[in-house]
Amino acid sequence: MKLLILILNKVEKLEEVLEGFLEVGVTGATLIDSVGMGHILSEEVPIFAGLRFMFAGAKPQNKTIISVIKNEKEEEILRLLKNILGDLYEPGTGIVFSIPLDRVEGLKPEL
Repeated sequence: MKLLILILNKVEKLEEVLEGFLEVGVTGATLIDSVGMGHILSEEVPIFAGLRFMFAGAKPQNKTIISVIKNEKEEEILRLLKNILGDLYEPGTGIVFSIPLDRVEGLKPEL
């Protein structure tokens, strides 16, 4: 199993992402309101003007979605996210990654 983490900058796509998760069999996720470093630095910390380009597309707020998934679901979920969000390398879209899990307790066995 894996821990899938999506930092969603396009919060207007949240409902579509969650509906897509259900369609591919992901029935549980935790959503966390989050703020990216780019927003904090661009709003609250004076930085050298030449560095501001690094934070282009920083949104004031985003959603972090975490879910424990089966290994075989990972590619399907990544395809789904790319279909909904577009190119994840575009600034202001989001970041997704997964972490292998050695042990998980407290979830239904069918996960």
